[in-house]
Amino acid sequence: MFTFVNQIQYIMNLEQLFLDNKEKTIEGRYLTLESIEPILKRINTDNQLSIVGESVQGRPIYKYVIGTGKTKIYLWSQMHGNESTTTKALFDFLNLLNNGSDLAKELLANFTFCCLPMLNPDGATLYTRANANEIDLNRDSQDLTQPESKMLRAVFEEFKPDFCYNLHDQRTIFGVDDTGKPATVSFLAPSYNEEREINDSRQKAINLIAGMNDVLQEFIPGQIGRFDDSFNINCIGDTFQYLGVPTILFEAGHFPGDYQREVTRKYIFFALLSSFTILNENVIEINRTEDYLNIPQNKVVFYDFIYKNIKINYDGIEKITNFAAQYKEELIDGVINFNAYIARLDDLDEFFGHEVFDAQGASYEDAEGNAPKLDHKANFSLDKKLFFVNGLIKK
Repeated sequence: MFTFVNQIQYIMNLEQLFLDNKEKTIEGRYLTLESIEPILKRINTDNQLSIVGESVQGRPIYKYVIGTGKTKIYLWSQMHGNESTTTKALFDFLNLLNNGSDLAKELLANFTFCCLPMLNPDGATLYTRANANEIDLNRDSQDLTQPESKMLRAVFEEFKPDFCYNLHDQRTIFGVDDTGKPATVSFLAPSYNEEREINDSRQKAINLIAGMNDVLQEFIPGQIGRFDDSFNINCIGDTFQYLGVPTILFEAGHFPGDYQREVTRKYIFFALLSSFTILNENVIEINRTEDYLNIPQNKVVFYDFIYKNIKINYDGIEKITNFAAQYKEELIDGVINFNAYIARLDDLDEFFGHEVFDAQGASYEDAEGNAPKLDHKANFSLDKKLFFVNGLIKK
């Protein structure tokens, strides 16, 4: 039996399991329905795949169900079309379930997995958070105005899950409190009421997150955050928690240098597999609320670039200042471009940069003058000797 108690061997196994089961046909940030349909058809070995509805623009919404176990797990990804990291990790995990190993057989015997791997295929194509009607599906859990929201709820009511996994990405702006470390993975056990109380359902989600955090701390210590738990019944996680089903929000965030989220993908795979191992070992009955609350909250404290001690000439007055730039992810001719724009001036005392450059008093100049301007491209020079293009030093 695959046991959770042998931590060292387990951690070594996770690395190898990821390498063995990584879905190599998908990578990067831009993941569309056309990217995943061949995979779904390939792993549809026993009629596990079905179409449960259509998006606003008529694209199919697929459901993939595998396993015969009594514990039912409901997972959905790309509710926001531009959040693809967890989709990649979900397919890595589905590959594991289909690899014929003893671990796969055990998981399939103990669990039934129901997956909607791309809830918002229109948003995925457009590379937008919202669907084609410009509605955020994660604010539509009560009104159910959109076909995608209706499908998610209909499958929930038909499948009657024991646990829900709400799979998302978060932006590079999030760090782990004020530690200066990026929030590479964040979790949330959503609230079920305004008072943010803990009932049996939420307790199960809390305990499971504490267990996943134990594992991830072995790989990315200090880079796991806890998402804000303010109650919003219009959010799907809060709704499902309110309906009595333990729900876990996953947020795939930034790992240093990993703008394509291929490293973070691995840690989401680790978290998914660890959670099912914990459930399989039935070790979540104890109260781990304190451990959960000790996971620092994630916080908006990062920019992609911070430039310090820059000399500028502002209305004829020279002064030393700082500024920050942030990438905007722009879809151009089917390719995601990371374009850096100046995002904040002067006061950066409470912020960190994924890249930090100390100009040591060198003079700023760009095509329009001697001072950075908000929302302009981060193309400039220092002392007319060092040139920055799209935020980075030009080689």
